Amino acid sequence: MRSEAAWQLDLRPADDPETLIIALARRWRIDQDLPAADTLNDRLDVPVRHVRFDASALTDWDSGLLTFVSGISKRCADRGIAVDSSGLPPGAQRLLAMAAAVPEQKLAGRDKGPQGPFAQVGTATLEFFRGAPQMLGFLGEVTLSLLRLVSGRARFRARDLWLEIEEVGPRALPIVSVISFLVGLILAYLGADQLRLVGAQIFIADLVAIGMVREIAALMTGVIIAGRTGAAFAAQLGTMQVNEEIDAYQTLGISAIDFLVLPRMLALMLMVPLLTLYSAFIGMLAGLLVSLTIFDTGVFEYYTETLRALTFQQFGVGLSKGMVYGAIIAFAGCLRGMQCGRSAEAVGHAATSAVVTAMLLITIAASIMTIVYYQLGI
Repeated sequence: MRSEAAWQLDLRPADDPETLIIALARRWRIDQDLPAADTLNDRLDVPVRHVRFDASALTDWDSGLLTFVSGISKRCADRGIAVDSSGLPPGAQRLLAMAAAVPEQKLAGRDKGPQGPFAQVGTATLEFFRGAPQMLGFLGEVTLSLLRLVSGRARFRARDLWLEIEEVGPRALPIVSVISFLVGLILAYLGADQLRLVGAQIFIADLVAIGMVREIAALMTGVIIAGRTGAAFAAQLGTMQVNEEIDAYQTLGISAIDFLVLPRMLALMLMVPLLTLYSAFIGMLAGLLVSLTIFDTGVFEYYTETLRALTFQQFGVGLSKGMVYGAIIAFAGCLRGMQCGRSAEAVGHAATSAVVTAMLLITIAASIMTIVYYQLGI
């Protein structure tokens, strides 16, 4: 087969009838009308057992040649035909060797059909047991990093810490304000509906104040920050994994845990308790609004009842939970980011997994801490 275009392709049998020579001549460039590898399907049938390329007359080539040769090699491999590419230009041989050395990336979940509920439960269980050692190992590395921080041996830039504090703290105030106000409003309405039956509307202040300060403010703040900041941490570190930046840190002898994870964890452990306190205050303002507009409770009465219901112990419970939730969010986000694969889809999966992991751990921690505080009488 011969073409008069910029490229020329000759198919000629060798002395051995089982060998087919593909001779390339003149220019072979991608901006020309190149042949498709499918055009050789008929010639690759029995009795051909060997294919050899001959580029001795080739004067110019680019990636179009590599695409054509790769397609031929794949079809020959499917038919069990051996390919000899020693006749290609040296540069083309090196590029083909590099391409063959990198395994094809397979996107998770794209080739799998729908699974039944039992299969999904089994898969999730296996993934949990496979991921548990990695999670514990990462927890140990973070603990050692915190110990290095206490001893003054942790290596990270103070500027990075302040940038993370700004990102997770002040910039989160708008969404925390909106959600906390609406949650306080809902809590006040639900409590008022029951307290009105016994004429005890003044205790709306107790319900909203204690509920927001001890439980709801910390929990809602944790959920908001998990979706807003935890996913961002996972996406940032995941993108660094894709770009091999974390590998560069390790090559330079810089601990990625100290330099990347520690500032993020410290920022959340410092700011989430403050956001929790702010969220509780906004929720109490929402309860005050309901009491004033619906039940004609005076501002002074509501204020006095709120002060009577709250103690420093209540604030301590809420702030301690906020600190734990902040550490959990940073742990989950950084863990999934460091475990991220080397593709764009893996970054999205890491961000989603970080949010799910953080919310699950927050729920577990909230249950445990509530039971412990109750048993201790706090």
